[in-house]
Amino acid sequence: MFRSVPLLSKLHPRIGKQYHLKNSVRWFHVQSSSDLVNCEIASYSEPIYNNCRELISGCLSGFLPKTYSTSCSTLSHDTLKDNPVSDMLVDSFGRLHTYLRISLTERCNLRCQYCMPAEGVELTPGPRLLSKNEIVRLANLFVSSGVDKIRLTGGEPTIRKDIEEICLHLSNLKGLKTLAMTTNGITLSKKLLKLKECGLSALNISLDTLVPSKFEFMTRRKGHERVMESINTAIILGYNPVKVNCVVMRGFNDDEILDFIELTRERPINIRFIEFMPFDGNVWNVKKLVPYSEMLDRVVKEYPDLKRLQDNPTDTAKNFRIEGHCGWLKRSSSPWC
Repeated sequence: MFRSVPLLSKLHPRIGKQYHLKNSVRWFHVQSSSDLVNCEIASYSEPIYNNCRELISGCLSGFLPKTYSTSCSTLSHDTLKDNPVSDMLVDSFGRLHTYLRISLTERCNLRCQYCMPAEGVELTPGPRLLSKNEIVRLANLFVSSGVDKIRLTGGEPTIRKDIEEICLHLSNLKGLKTLAMTTNGITLSKKLLKLKECGLSALNISLDTLVPSKFEFMTRRKGHERVMESINTAIILGYNPVKVNCVVMRGFNDDEILDFIELTRERPINIRFIEFMPFDGNVWNVKKLVPYSEMLDRVVKEYPDLKRLQDNPTDTAKNFRIEGHCGWLKRSSSPWC
C-alpha cells in the first residue's frame, strides 16, 4: 500500500520556436513550464487497468507536494485508434503522456535563495515518502502503460541512500527508453560512475553562476568546484549532452549569459536558461526577472545569424544553434526542477 500521495501534473503543449546559425553545430533550447495543471490520468483508463486506475485515483486524492508529473504530445483521433499505448495516458484533449517525473525527496543540501528560505522548510515525515519498492511499483505501472521516459528529481535526489538501487530497478523496466536525473551536482561526481552502471542515461545539473563567490551567496553553501567537477565527470563518462540548468536573475547572473554559452564551445554541454519565477518563498521579487525576449536579444547581438530550428512534438521550448558550439538553450518560466 502506498504511504505517500503524489500529485500528478501535466504540461500544456506549446509550439516552440527554434533557431540555428549557418553551418553551425551548437544548439540552444528554451522552454516554458508555467502551464502545469492537474492531470487525472485515472479517468481515462480501461477496465483492464482497474488496479492501476484505483491506485492513481488514490494518489490524486491527497494533494501532497508534487512527486510526479508527466509531459505530453497531442494525438489525433485516428492516431489514438491505432496507438498501442494505454488510454490511461491520454487526456480529454487527446494528449499522450509518456514522460514521468518522480520527486525522490524534498530534502536538499543547498539553500538556494529563489527556492528555499535559509532556515529550510517543514518536510514530509520519512514514513510518508515513497519507499524504493513503491517507487518501482508505481513506475512500472506507468511504463507498462506507455511511459518511456522517467526523470528523477527532488529536492536533491542524490542524497537518497538508495538512489543507485532505485536507478537499477527503474532502468530494467521493460519499455523504458530514458532514465534521467536533475541534480545540483554537489555529491554527484563521487556517485556518477555507479549511477551510470545502474542505468542512469541522462543528466541535468543545476548551476546558476560560474563565479564561486556568487555561488556561495546564492546557495548559502560552498561547493561550486564540486558542481564543476560533476559536469566534467559526466562528460568523461560519456553523457552527451550534459544539460546545465541556469536560473537567470537580474543583477545576479544576467551578465553571465554569454559566459555560459561559451561553456558549450567544443564540449557536449546544453545550457538551459530558466526565467526566474517569483513566489512567496522568494518574496515575489519581480525585479529579478529577465524575460526570455531580453535574453534572446543579448544572444542575437553576439551571434546575429541565429536561426530557428524545428521542435519535437513534445517540446515546450525554443531551440538554437551557434557555430562552434554544441549546447542547447532552454527557457522555463519556473525554477522547479
